Amino acid sequence: MAGQLLGDRYEVEKQLGKQAGRWTLRARDIVTGDQVVVKLLFVDDELDPNDLKLFGREVETLQTINHPCIPKFLEYFEESLPTSRAIALVQSYVPGMSLQKVLDRGRIFTEDEVQKMAIVLLKIIGHLHSHNPPILHRDLKPSSIVLGQDRRPHLVDFGTVKALKSLETVNFTIVGTYGYMPPEQFSGRTVLASDIYSVGMTLIAMLTGKAPTELPRKGGYYDLSSVTISDGFTKWLQQITETNLYRRLRSVDEALEALKTSGIAV
Repeated sequence: MAGQLLGDRYEVEKQLGKQAGRWTLRARDIVTGDQVVVKLLFVDDELDPNDLKLFGREVETLQTINHPCIPKFLEYFEESLPTSRAIALVQSYVPGMSLQKVLDRGRIFTEDEVQKMAIVLLKIIGHLHSHNPPILHRDLKPSSIVLGQDRRPHLVDFGTVKALKSLETVNFTIVGTYGYMPPEQFSGRTVLASDIYSVGMTLIAMLTGKAPTELPRKGGYYDLSSVTISDGFTKWLQQITETNLYRRLRSVDEALEALKTSGIAV
C-alpha cells in the first residue's frame, strides 16, 4: 500500500500495525509535508458493529482532547479502496519507540526513571479524567505509550476510550489487556481508578522487565522483592495496583498526593 494516496492528501509510507479489519499506517501529508498516522477501519459485511462503535468513539474523543502528550486529531473521512470501503482517522505522528519495544529489548528502568514516568502518566490520565464527562482510557499499557524524541511519554492509542457518564459505569463489552486491566474490568465495570491500576502495572513492568502475567504475587500484591526500590515507592505501587477496588487509590489527585507523601517530588 506504500505510495497510495488517501483522502487525496496522505501518501502512505509504511504500515505500523494490522488487525482484523483495521490497519494503522504512517503517511505523509503532501500539503504540509508532515508525517501523520492514518487509522483505517474497513467497512464490509464482516465488520463487527462494536468495532464501528469504538472507532467512532475514538474519533469523537480525540476531537475534544488538547494535550502535548496526546496525538492531535487532524481529520476523519471515508475512503473508497479498490476492493472495499474504509473509514479513516488522521492524527499527528509521534516519532519515537513504544515502551513495549523498549522493554522487549531488555531495558530495565531505575526507580527514579519510573517515578518520573508515574508523574507524567498520571497527569495525562488526569487530563482525560478532568473532562466533562470524564474520559476513561481503559487500555493503558506499554504498547500504547510512545517514548518520543522529545523524551516525553505520549499516550497514542485511544481505540477503547469511553466517557464516564456516572460515578461508576458498566459496559457489557469487555475491553482491555489481560494483566494491565484491573479485576473490575473483567465484569465490564470501569471507574476512574481502573486507569490508575493500569498505570501502576505499566510502571511495574518498567521496573521488572516482565509482563504482569509473569510476576508472582505475595500476600495479595505483586512481589517486587526482586527489584531494588524504596519502601515508600513499593507501598505506593501496591496502593494503586490493589485488586480490591475499594482499597485502591481512587483518583489521580489521590495518587499524586500519596506519591508526594512518600517523599517524591511531584
